[in-house]
Parts: sequence; C-alpha cells; structure tokens
Amino acid sequence: MPTFDYAPAPESRSVVTIAPTYGFFIDGAFTRPKATFATLNPADESVLAEVSQAGPKDVDKAVAAARRAFEGEWGRLSGAERGKYLFRIARILQERAREFAVLETLDNGKPIKETRDFDVPTAAAHFFYHAGWADKLEYAGLSAPGATARPHGVVAQVIPWNFPLLMLAWKIAPALATGNTVVLKPAESTPLSALLFAEVCQQADLPAGVVNIVTGDGRTGQALVEHPDVDKIAFTGSTEVGKIIARSIAGTAKKATLELGGKAANVVFDDAPIDQAVEGIVGGIFFNQGQVCCAGSRLLVQENVHDEVVAKLKRRLQTLRVGDPMDKNTDLGAINSREQLDRITTLVDAGVAEGAERWSPACTLPTKGFWYPPTLLTGVAQTHRVATEEIFGPVLSVLTFRTPQEAVAKANNTAYGLSAGVWTEKGSRILWMADQLRAGVVWANTFNRFDPTSPFGGYKESGYGREGGRHGLEAYVTTTPATPTGATR
Repeated sequence: MPTFDYAPAPESRSVVTIAPTYGFFIDGAFTRPKATFATLNPADESVLAEVSQAGPKDVDKAVAAARRAFEGEWGRLSGAERGKYLFRIARILQERAREFAVLETLDNGKPIKETRDFDVPTAAAHFFYHAGWADKLEYAGLSAPGATARPHGVVAQVIPWNFPLLMLAWKIAPALATGNTVVLKPAESTPLSALLFAEVCQQADLPAGVVNIVTGDGRTGQALVEHPDVDKIAFTGSTEVGKIIARSIAGTAKKATLELGGKAANVVFDDAPIDQAVEGIVGGIFFNQGQVCCAGSRLLVQENVHDEVVAKLKRRLQTLRVGDPMDKNTDLGAINSREQLDRITTLVDAGVAEGAERWSPACTLPTKGFWYPPTLLTGVAQTHRVATEEIFGPVLSVLTFRTPQEAVAKANNTAYGLSAGVWTEKGSRILWMADQLRAGVVWANTFNRFDPTSPFGGYKESGYGREGGRHGLEAYVTTTPATPTGATR
C-alpha cells in the first residue's frame, strides 16, 4: 500500500474570538457568568472557555422571556415578517460561516472540512428553507379542514453534542417559522456555537425573548423539560434520556418530538457497484468519527462478495488521515469527550471478547486529546453487543447474509429504526427493501444525504416525530384554540 506525505494545512483560530467566560442569553441580552464549568477542545484537552451552569431560577427567567415574546411582539407578526428574520439569520450564518466552522471544530473535535463543507452550509440552508414556509403555512396542510393551525407557544429544545450548530438549526428554524418562541439548551460539552448563534440573533435584530439559550448539564435540561409553562419539547439525544423525558411529560398537555439513537444497517448486495459502495460505507460510518445517530454502523454484506468488500474496505481505511481537526487534510478528528471514548473502548473490547476480530489501519494517534482509530470488526454475530448497542464511534461491525429476506430480517433485528442503506443495481429490489426495512430514512446507493426539504426521523426506540420538510412543521403547530388574552394558563 503506497503512503503519501501531506504538508499540514491548518485553519487559523484567529477568525473566531472566544470569550473567557459566558453567561446565558435571555430576553435578547447576555447575563453575567455564574457557577461556571469548562468546555474543552477534545483534540488537546485545553480549556476553551468557562460556561455558566443554569439553575431552575435561570430557566424560569428564560421561559418567562419566551412567554412574553410569544404573547407580545412576536405573536403579532405576520408570517411574512417572521420569514424576514429567518432570511436574515440564514444570510448572517453564511457571512460568518468560517467563524462558525472554526468554533465548531474547536469545541466538538470534528474535522474542519466537515464543519466548513457540511455543518454550517446545511444549518444556513435550514433557515432559508423554513423562511420560505413562514408565510405559506396555510397551504402546508397542517390542520384539518375548518381548523386553523396555530403555534404551540414556548418550545423547550435540548440538543446533542455531535452536530451542535446543525441540530440548533433543525430545532429553531421550524419553531420560529411557525410562530413559536424558544428556550434552547445546548449540550454541556459543546455550548459555544449556540452562544455565538445568540450574537447572530442580536445582529438580525430578532425581538427580545424569541430565542433564549441556557447552558448547563442534565439538571438544566430536566428543569427546562419539566417547566410548567413550556408547551412543547424537542429533544435529540440518547434513547435512555428520551425515555425519561417521555415519562416526565406523560399525563401533561405538553407535546414532544424525540429523535433518538440508531443502529443503522448498510446492506450491500452482490450486484452492487463495489467501489462506489465502499466509499458510501466509509462515509456512512466514519463521518464525524461515527458520532452520528444514523451512522451505518452495521454492514450487511451478501456472503459471496464479503471477502472482496472487506479487502477493499481495509485498503480504503489505510488512506484515512487521523489527526488535528483544524488541518484541512484530516478525515477523522477527535472523539468528543473522555466519557464517549471510554464507552467506545468498552463496547469494542466486549465485541472482541465475544469473538469478533478487530482490525485498524496503522496510524499514529496524538498523545493528547480523545482519539480512537477507524476500526473494522469482522466475524460479528447478531447477538454480539457491537451488533445491538449503539457504539457512536468510528467502529464498523460486519455481518453477512445470503438472501434478500435474510438481509431484511437481520437489518430489522434491532430495537432502533432510524435509517438504513441499500446497495444494488436493481431498482425493484431497492423499492422492495425500502418497503420492508423498518427505518425512517432509507438511502439507495448512497448514505448520509440530508436536505432541509426531506423529513428525518425514526421508528421504535429511535423516537417519534419528524424534522425537516413539510412534515417537520407539523410538530410545531396545534389546532387547539389559542388561549384568550388574560386567561389563566
């Protein structure tokens, strides 16, 4: 296997200014920092900033600000006027794209070429797309005949650390387009892009209280979810936390959408274009270090092409560059946290103990930070933990099948149902597989393709509700009559 030397091509950190400490963004202004905790650069474990830990009183203030905005200026705006604000936000995100890309890479650990070419542009695209819907909601078919779709009111949004800015856009854009106000809590380990987004809200002259951002750990999220004046919850994260949220709001009038974990199958038939499939497999599992809820973490290969696919996969993995996320040559960056690295290591060790064979290309990992090499596990059985549990790391488990029926049975043999991929030259087989697979998204001869116009979401323990497209708007409106002015909530 030939090796190539690459001259470092680091992006400059100077394009973004990180404050030493951050408060919350409530009612259009930043508060003074309090009870701070550190957010780290996972590539070298250096402290980027100190961020405030929100308590119940801070959540009260944020929710109250959102309620005032909803019942005040924002609630009186027409859809066309709301759309103007979303257009402004989208354009500012484009103008400040390099700044956001660098900050996201520093705080998250993903390669700069991913934040630059995917995360930030797709986040802006969501605001552009939903800005277009803001004055056309009556044509979206969001309510029954004779009824009028109305915003819920105050929406609590809790987002994960794997796509901090993009998940923010997925949540905030449809909420504002439909007339709601927002209190958002970013993940504890990746709060900085949300706090920079608060500056974008100010720059766009968004009315005070329409978007509020509180930072903190799980206690902050719990206080927000359980707040009595929150009308709807939008959560993306682990299935375990999603179940806790569902139990906590049971018996209340709160609505919720939950986008949870996944264990996606990437199914390769013997007539598939193998070289193209290998590229899709690599992108499906090693994009963002495999820290993707819909990552193609289970590779199901038709038995008679197994050896060929695995051999080509190993050859391709030897070309992946692991290292400094700020280097434009880097393919795999750092794992987001020590906790996540330990989970990956534990699950892979368990898989090997159960009989799987581990292989990784030769690579030198940095001595500081949280790192894990791209890893291939062969000889995996359906009962192995690596085939059933979400690893959320750069680890691919390989299984085999003989018939399409067996492929479907193995692909569906999971508690999750978020996504899947099918690789074959037969269009009829693609359609049949898409109908049989219990997954919210099925990609054909590609993987991890996203568009704001297309709904995304899962079945079973991958949650409920959809984000993106017209279907994603449905979660942010209700046909329940609005509360009369002055009435008790």
